[in-house]
Amino acid sequence: MTISSSLNAGVAGLAANASRLATISDNIANSATQGYKRVETEFSAMVTSGSSGTYTAGGVRTTTNRLVSENGALVSTNNPTDLAVRGTGFLPVAQATEVLAGNGSPQMYMTTTASFRIDAEGYLRTESGLMLMGWEANADGSIPTYARDTSASLEPVQIALNQYLSEPTTAITMGVNLPATETTAGADGDTLELPVEYYDNLGRSETLTVSFTPTVPGTGSSNEWTISIADSASAGAIIGDYTVTFDNTPGAGGTLASVSAPITNGGTYDASTGSVIVNAAGGPIEITIGQLFTNGGLTQRSDSFAPLNIAKDGSEAGNMTSVEVDENGRVYAFFDTGISAVIFQVPLVDVPNPNGMIALNDQVFQPSADSGSFFLWDAGDGPTGEIVPYAREESTTDVAGELTDMIQTQRAYSSNAKVIQTVDEMLQETTNIKR
Repeated sequence: MTISSSLNAGVAGLAANASRLATISDNIANSATQGYKRVETEFSAMVTSGSSGTYTAGGVRTTTNRLVSENGALVSTNNPTDLAVRGTGFLPVAQATEVLAGNGSPQMYMTTTASFRIDAEGYLRTESGLMLMGWEANADGSIPTYARDTSASLEPVQIALNQYLSEPTTAITMGVNLPATETTAGADGDTLELPVEYYDNLGRSETLTVSFTPTVPGTGSSNEWTISIADSASAGAIIGDYTVTFDNTPGAGGTLASVSAPITNGGTYDASTGSVIVNAAGGPIEITIGQLFTNGGLTQRSDSFAPLNIAKDGSEAGNMTSVEVDENGRVYAFFDTGISAVIFQVPLVDVPNPNGMIALNDQVFQPSADSGSFFLWDAGDGPTGEIVPYAREESTTDVAGELTDMIQTQRAYSSNAKVIQTVDEMLQETTNIKR
């Protein structure tokens, strides 16, 4: 009966608007929840009337959809491990209860923002028990190659709180002026020594002693020196020795003119880089002495022996002081000696349909059949955005818009209630016909 269908349509309208009000209330309640993705309610008409000329009200039904693909505004914080995603992608996380249970690889979940802190065991985790996931780096800071369509290779980011790290010296730059007076006839011919500290593979301080011996001619000037490099870690053994000559022509006077092949030890001089490579006890070290006919590295001028610029890389062993994550997902450990090391890399997870994922507590999502299979990208590569440290993502709720929708929902609910009241009165009139 048509009048009965009107009653059913009114009831369906009440249920539909009640459902919409539920999503509105959820959105408003989470307007200050960081990382919250708002939910919207879609209405669709149900058509049940046939072709007989009579009309039967079908009513309405609703579907709800969480708009995970929407991005909230980013706000800055003072914590380097407060992370947010700018653009497409999700941070991989795991539940702390699963990780600490030690029952194999934990389930991967996804979120767009979280505030991570280092706990007592060194894990980067949130107050709600989410642990950041990533790939552990090799000792040299490189990241191994893993399959990107599975989370099996991901592990919780754990920081060695008592980590003590050093960095070996691999390059030294020597900017030294040698006295031109020492290569002229009648000079003393004394050897000049320059000790240069370096760090071996265990962070120990060692010394390269660089000796400069002038060639004193019988007459005139030779402009020639013999350089020998001794390594304290090898009991003072000579690991490199060369003969160098300096130019004395106008314009280029005092610059390197030539470097001989090694006399007994050391690598060949590379004119393009102005360096030689010597093998210290802890490994090869590239020593830059300057390019030919340029004012850099070794020079020979005036009557003074002047080490002007001695620079080296490497560092002694130091304690870890802080941890930060960069925009490409690399997790750095910083040490009190000024060095840093990559210890993990956090990928970004991408799915074809983010809105099809399953929403869980704490602004966490899980892939589903509707979302499609996930893929792990390096942040900034492919379709993904970048990871922003010192930042959190705000809720995507627009309170003004939700309040407007609430007014519309309230009016629609009242109208449907009026329909039910009207149908009730009409049925009462129908009943009264018999009297």
